[in-house]
Amino acid sequence: MSIWRAIMKKPRTAVRSCRQKQASGHKGREKQVLSSSQVKPSTPDGLARRQKEVVLRASVSPYHLFRDTAEVTVFRENLLSWYDREKRDLPWRRRAEGEVDPDRRAYAVWVSEVMLQQTQVATVIDYYTRWMQKWPTLQDLASASLEEVNQLWAGLGYYSRGRRLQEGAQKVVEELGGHVPHTAETLQKLLPGVGRYTAGAIASIAFGQATGVVDGNVVRVLCRVRAIGADSGSTFVSQQLWSLAQQLVDPARPGDFNQAAMELGATVCTPQHPRCSQCPVQSVCRAHQRVEREQLVASQSLPGSPDVEECAPSAGQCQLCAPPTEPWDQTLGVANFPRKASRRPPREECSATCVLEQPRALGGARILLVQRPKSGLLAGLWEFPSVTAEPSGQCQREALLRELQSWVGPLPATHLQHLGQVVHTFSHIKLTYQVYGLALEGQIPVTITPPGARWLTREEFHTAAVSTAMKKVFRVYEGQRPGTCKGSKRSQVSAPSTQRKPSPGQQVLDSFFQPHHPTDVSSLNSMAQ
Repeated sequence: MSIWRAIMKKPRTAVRSCRQKQASGHKGREKQVLSSSQVKPSTPDGLARRQKEVVLRASVSPYHLFRDTAEVTVFRENLLSWYDREKRDLPWRRRAEGEVDPDRRAYAVWVSEVMLQQTQVATVIDYYTRWMQKWPTLQDLASASLEEVNQLWAGLGYYSRGRRLQEGAQKVVEELGGHVPHTAETLQKLLPGVGRYTAGAIASIAFGQATGVVDGNVVRVLCRVRAIGADSGSTFVSQQLWSLAQQLVDPARPGDFNQAAMELGATVCTPQHPRCSQCPVQSVCRAHQRVEREQLVASQSLPGSPDVEECAPSAGQCQLCAPPTEPWDQTLGVANFPRKASRRPPREECSATCVLEQPRALGGARILLVQRPKSGLLAGLWEFPSVTAEPSGQCQREALLRELQSWVGPLPATHLQHLGQVVHTFSHIKLTYQVYGLALEGQIPVTITPPGARWLTREEFHTAAVSTAMKKVFRVYEGQRPGTCKGSKRSQVSAPSTQRKPSPGQQVLDSFFQPHHPTDVSSLNSMAQ
């Protein structure tokens, strides 16, 4: 029987707000929190933090919590039954389920979880398959070179993930006897790049530890199921979400439960247009109940307030309710939860970069790439010579020419041509590349390069450890170099017209540099984690 059929059979009564339930419970909960530590804070700051924690916990309504085991049991059973029927067939799940060796199973989960951070499942599948074919064990990855790792990771975005994954494999092999730590606590403590979520995922899926996990999908599910409208990015709300996840995780099937919660958020409880009619936990979803109540009140079929429990938003006390400044939006439905966190726009930077080519080099045309520093943005990847620049001016050309000459010696400045620009957004930087080209026509081929530089053929460039941004830059160069037409769609920039005929191999070359996947941060920012 639906909740609204039950309502129609009852006399109408006033809404039971969280204030009524809070009044009797505040003293007891406050006393519990205070008695949970027998150690008196040694500093005024420590005392102030503990007092603030007491106040915050006391101001959380039971409405946002799971208060009895029956409700938790319903959530677990319904979610796992749905997962058993509807889960997607994914390569990392198949590998983990079929692997009897615990360390190899943990490695399979570890790779997938790192790749899936901020990246769509559809994008990860191909990368994961190629990675596991190349390095099927921790020992294989530990013995690989960073160059190989960067090369395979190129285009996946957030490039430090691959480097840290290899560092973790090396630590397991060299310092931990080849055995992956079995608990979330030790995983997070001992392995570089493994945070709380990744540690929990590995521990629960690979080793069966009953530990909850919270990623973007789980945040959305929990915020809707318990109608949490406060900023999910705040420390206090995040702590509450982790507590809920730990309370809910099924001790008999922790790995499946955590994957089921993430699967629900990815396929049903989506950021926009959630499919509530297909949700296995709809019966315990506060957001869905709120939608039904609002619709009922709006239809005026029942004057007054129906007998449905809610947390009174006007109280201003519940730390998990949406602030009064963000009223309910009838058009959003359950998507009123979670509250969208305000994001700081990425800072804007400008760089001048040049594709320097030797068309008549021995063995075929070659282009110059230089290696980025070992730390920082795009660490260790290869790129065209570049300089940080102001958006305009002669200084940009001069600085870029000096950078080029530092690698290959004197160059004809008059041949340096501006071809267009590429805008690429990383997680925190919107970087505009001013693209230049310079072909060393009629000059003696450069055969000696300093450390950190290399001359590559086009085929070698395609398989090198270069970022998606550099591939975009190269497409601009290819669109404007001799043998292409004005305003090539691939370059997406305006350029002076050219009367030269297309080069014979241009169509073949085009196929090399079509975008593989929307994996860099410019694409990632538009998707839901």
